Amino acid sequence: MFFDAKDYAAAARVLGGLVEEVPEQTGPRLLLARSYYHSAQLGPAESELRTIVERDPVEHYARLMLGRTLQRQNRHEEAESHLRIASALAGDFEQR
Repeated sequence: MFFDAKDYAAAARVLGGLVEEVPEQTGPRLLLARSYYHSAQLGPAESELRTIVERDPVEHYARLMLGRTLQRQNRHEEAESHLRIASALAGDFEQR
């Protein structure tokens, strides 16, 4: 509902409570990270995404979002490795 309304800050408030209740679940944490990202709360988005990637290093979408979050913070070199991993996990290999 909040995503449809593009009210990402409200979504983050609701999802923050849910993540506290079920911290081991990836889905709510990923939605929370997306909410932070879309509401330009890049520090909290990065923190949530790093938690996901630490727990599940092959979580493609978290890697992609982490790379994009780092790019938005002008940390392009750091972002590059996460974006390459996300691409590989998605099967997007360069043809040589």
